Amino acid sequence: MDKKFGDAIPHVVEEDGREYWVYDGTRETTMGLNAVAGKPPQEWGTEPSRFTDMIPGCYKPQERRRDMLSNGIFASVAFPTLPGFGGRKFGAFKDKDLALACVRAWNDFILDEWCAAAPDMFVPMTIVPVWDPKLAAAEVERTAALGSKALCWVEDPAALGQPGLHGNHWDPLFAAVQDAGIPVCMHIGSSGAKVDFDPEINPMVSIATAFTSAAYNAVNMMCSPVPRKFPDIKYVWSEGGIGWLPAALERADRQWLRHRYWMNMDDTLPSEICKRSMYFCMIEEPWGLSTRDYNGVDNILWECDYPHCDSPWPNTQAACKELFDDLDPEITRKITHANAEQLFNFPLSQDLITQYTTQQN
Repeated sequence: MDKKFGDAIPHVVEEDGREYWVYDGTRETTMGLNAVAGKPPQEWGTEPSRFTDMIPGCYKPQERRRDMLSNGIFASVAFPTLPGFGGRKFGAFKDKDLALACVRAWNDFILDEWCAAAPDMFVPMTIVPVWDPKLAAAEVERTAALGSKALCWVEDPAALGQPGLHGNHWDPLFAAVQDAGIPVCMHIGSSGAKVDFDPEINPMVSIATAFTSAAYNAVNMMCSPVPRKFPDIKYVWSEGGIGWLPAALERADRQWLRHRYWMNMDDTLPSEICKRSMYFCMIEEPWGLSTRDYNGVDNILWECDYPHCDSPWPNTQAACKELFDDLDPEITRKITHANAEQLFNFPLSQDLITQYTTQQN
């Protein structure tokens, strides 16, 4: 970062034995459930007080690579935490020059430091300014030229006070994405919207029902002009699961057919957009897998979710064996890695596979 921004640059300070991120006049702690990998559930909490409360793989790329390989995971994309899953926090900065500098610095860190520390494993994924479509398009072009394999984007920019997906505001961004030939990855909660009306609600309820965010935002994208104007883009929904898909698509198609005339909608059903252009990630979801034929196995991706609280790590292989043991090996191959290899244009490293196999033997 350019030193001219001074203390507004995101940095860590220590106070009363705790560490805080400070930026643009804001101070915040790290959300603990984002970094509980390696801890027994009895020790989980919402706010770790220091980086040393986390295992090093949460923030050191070589340690992350070691943790992944120990569990037979050979490739991984990483969503940003400090900027928000889609970079939304930078968009809230009052100083937009600082915000743009932060976006670019984050991307340079991902490309030049994080992924460069393990280029055989880490799939480069970058963010863009979420407040300006032309700046966003320019950053896609810049980072794609430097090797970015995916755009990390927000589920719905309208939730951030920006224009939504049903106009042409974001056309420059999506045109740049289509030209770059990279997928758009969206994490649940990336727009920051919450629906907790009860102040005494058990926080687990929000986690248990988080799939509703994926369902709403995926259907919103299916029904928007975006995938119709940019049919070559692939849209990826992370940590939202897949069990909800049959019911959501069935109802979306039914309502599309009933309302298309008075709303002047085209003949392309939401489910057709979904099967053509959308991918959905699952972790441990046997019920979801039982619905796989509804949308097709080519659109499902397995994810580890390390280091979040949903991750089966460090028992990844045991969890996957239980999940996939009774499936056709070709289905398992597609869901566990082949679909992702094609989607991200990132073939698995045979050297890594050999290294892991040798360790196991």
